[in-house]
Amino acid sequence: MLEQLISGSAYTMAYRRAINFILRGKGSKFSLKTSHFERFSNARRQSLRFHESTNSHCVRSARTLHTGSPLMVAKLLSVDEFFSKKSLQEYLKKIETEYNECLKTVNSSEPEEEGIDEELKAKRAKLSELTPLIHCTKELAAKEKEKAELEILLKDEDPSLRELAEVERESCLEDIQDLSKKILDLLIPESEAELSDIVLEVTAGFGGLEAMLFTAEVFEMYLGYAQHRDWSFEVLEHMTSEIGGLRHASASISGPQSYALMKFESGVHRVQRVPKTEKQGRMHTSTMTVVVLPQPTEISLTINPKDLKIETKRASGAGGQHVNTTDSAVRIVHLPTGVVAECQQDRSQLKNREKAMKFLRAKLYSMKLEKETKKRYSQRKLQIGTRSRSEKIRTYNFAQDRITDHRISMTVHDIKSFLLGQDLLEEMQSSLQEFSNQETLMELLEENEQKDL
Repeated sequence: MLEQLISGSAYTMAYRRAINFILRGKGSKFSLKTSHFERFSNARRQSLRFHESTNSHCVRSARTLHTGSPLMVAKLLSVDEFFSKKSLQEYLKKIETEYNECLKTVNSSEPEEEGIDEELKAKRAKLSELTPLIHCTKELAAKEKEKAELEILLKDEDPSLRELAEVERESCLEDIQDLSKKILDLLIPESEAELSDIVLEVTAGFGGLEAMLFTAEVFEMYLGYAQHRDWSFEVLEHMTSEIGGLRHASASISGPQSYALMKFESGVHRVQRVPKTEKQGRMHTSTMTVVVLPQPTEISLTINPKDLKIETKRASGAGGQHVNTTDSAVRIVHLPTGVVAECQQDRSQLKNREKAMKFLRAKLYSMKLEKETKKRYSQRKLQIGTRSRSEKIRTYNFAQDRITDHRISMTVHDIKSFLLGQDLLEEMQSSLQEFSNQETLMELLEENEQKDL
């Protein structure tokens, strides 16, 4: 399948599912379908789901999915638990005060000031940003008042009135839950990178041939996931080994939510299995590394052409008559940082230059975002974050037919299905997103408390 993609031939995924689904157990119900992270072309929003139950374990029937004690968070809090926090209520009041101040400033301004006053422009922008959140908090307050009135009617002597009040109360409780989830969703800070396409890079680690074979399988898995999500997948670099497997490869992936969903794949992936060449049946441990880089736009990252050193050379490795006969391989060095990007995938020097430039921009943009992230968040946030390339994030144990993500102590079974890059991988990413979203909110509330001290 990968070879067909590299050669430009069209193909259809044999295992494509008609319906995406996530099996849920009774003790772990997920919801909140209007997330900050979903960026579809129309709604531009993604699923952010919070537990509606207080059970800290996720149990999926049939899938045999479970989580142990998470490393970063004690448990996933329910919506009600979040709203019972005094820090959240204080933060919402603070936002409402800020909104009212902006509204007062904008309403008291003169029309001729609008195009001149920079502070006024900032107030208008802030007002626009906070309006959806304030609208939801006002709706929630109205529903809470309505619920209180209905609970009084539940004590009425008239049975028919009590029955009607009970029905209305159930509907009111559902509205309160929906509004509460939406408020939590709107509190998640927007990230420029969430809208980005990505550059995916895979590299074989220790383990020799077995590591290279596993790297090829993981690259195929992400290719399958891109097809599953209807994303475009363009191979930028594909360095195979003479003895089999994949030494290194990179690809450009474009599509809705590509960075938001793939960012948690960065890190060291470990495989434990008996190689086909192992005659004594001994288990071998090998690793490979995944790097996911957000692809910047022209506006978000500007590179001065004078800062680039571009070299051409003859391509090496398998590739037919053009290898070692034409200077098609391209190497670009960003002089201020020393970052290097190379490409020899195509026979055309121009195409290789474009691909190398895309890779270079992604690397520089990732460095820029990493600096901003370190300024903004604590180390606790970074541990479950998106760019740690040294930590072991996931283990694929073939003997036990399990995949364990060590950041949240979550295990799924059925490696064969997982490596298809479909529902099970999506399930794993969704759980990582849940923990990350909760950490973001907790971090936000802690930062607000620190400011008030």
